Amino acid sequence: MKRPVVDYDLCIGCGSCVEVCPEVFQVRDDEKAYVIGEDKCNTCDCEEAANICPVEAIKFEE
Repeated sequence: MKRPVVDYDLCIGCGSCVEVCPEVFQVRDDEKAYVIGEDKCNTCDCEEAANICPVEAIKFEE
């Protein structure tokens, strides 16, 4: 199963990933998105979260 990974250098903290997948992503105090539930992609559309990221900061690893 592929796991989402956020490139913190690219992330601008817009929160679009959190809107689509709040069980998987969270924007923290440093205004960057973090993966909080890499095994929860079955509860939302992680691919959509990656696709709507304006800076393409979300990738997937195996």
